[in-house]
Amino acid sequence: MVKILEIAARNLLRYRRRTLLTSLLVVIGIAAVLLFVAITGSFKALMIGQITDSMLGHLQVHRRGYVASIESLPLNLNMPPQLAAQAVKALDGNPDVEAYAPRIKFGAMFSNFTETTSVRVNGVDPGRENSVTPLLAGRQLDGERGGALVKRGEMLVPVLVARGLQVKAGDTVVLVTTNKDGSVNGKTFVVRGTLESATGPGGRDGYVHIEDARELLRMTEPEVTEFAVRVKRQERVERVTAALVDELAAVKNKQGAAALEVHSWQRLTPFANIANMIDVLTLAIKVMLVSIVLVAIMNVMVMAVYERIREIGTIAAIGTPPRRILALFLTEGLLLGVLGSVIGTGISLGGIYALNVWKISYNFGQQQGLLLAPAIGVQDVLSIAGMVIVVAVLASLQPAWKASRMDPITALRHV
Repeated sequence: MVKILEIAARNLLRYRRRTLLTSLLVVIGIAAVLLFVAITGSFKALMIGQITDSMLGHLQVHRRGYVASIESLPLNLNMPPQLAAQAVKALDGNPDVEAYAPRIKFGAMFSNFTETTSVRVNGVDPGRENSVTPLLAGRQLDGERGGALVKRGEMLVPVLVARGLQVKAGDTVVLVTTNKDGSVNGKTFVVRGTLESATGPGGRDGYVHIEDARELLRMTEPEVTEFAVRVKRQERVERVTAALVDELAAVKNKQGAAALEVHSWQRLTPFANIANMIDVLTLAIKVMLVSIVLVAIMNVMVMAVYERIREIGTIAAIGTPPRRILALFLTEGLLLGVLGSVIGTGISLGGIYALNVWKISYNFGQQQGLLLAPAIGVQDVLSIAGMVIVVAVLASLQPAWKASRMDPITALRHV
């Protein structure tokens, strides 16, 4: 095997220009793919972080059927205290759960005593909400900042509504809503500040203290619409979701079905589609890399066989078995793949390091100066390099097979 490696390396060096050009193509391909994976992975992680850490949380627990009718914000699908206690028990028992926060959601009419519009109100526990969505406070544009996210009697107003009705921090406004039994109630609030939406200019989510929400809805018991949950490690979100589903499966409703549902952030926002598109784009780039390597190495190996027909006939005539000729040409393709992978990986790692030194930044809504931190995992490097090497060997297979099956006499007559 060592002798075959030596001969294969010598053969590649005999055709330096062709070997250099082919290796360069493989190097550029693998370096570009690894850099692309690192940059898009960083962008995807930042985008997901902005959505989960400023609005959704990593996952949410609801009463069965709530998410299916979430647009109407049904109050009759809130969790009563006994059911909420079951959810709390499961969350407390999961070691991967970092924090969770109860919320009450409802629709209301928002008025400045002159004009009226509709809003979606989130009643939150300020301290616990900060633990689950640490970037939420950063979306506040004006007014009092720092301390509790929102105090009793205060409201964070979506900027779209604030500008439309010309209200500002310190103004008094009123919320009017219909509670579960159909009666109407209203409550005045002081505007703590305006809040930019995490999903674009159409956001209409306001925030009040959870106790104010219960008072406005005239709740006789501390009901909960949802629990927003933060997981210690984001890559374990799906695993934690599955574990909570299994844990809460024993909690049944009157129909004998699971009374509680658990949804990860991917199932709660259309931004998950963008994340999926990034994954599809990454896969497409990998397929392009495979195509480049396949065509490049197959081309050089076909030419190598064609130009060395008499040489192949000579080594076959002196008794070299077909399997060794096959191994020789496969080894040449293997060396091209390994050489390109090693150099390409080195260049890409250097590029990733340089991008982290230069600190590429961009703005995402109110969040200013977000830094991209490109990184590539060992698994990604090994998988892409391994794919290139395997494809390089496969691309050499047909020319190598042709060379090993040549008739020595016919080959020696070739001009």
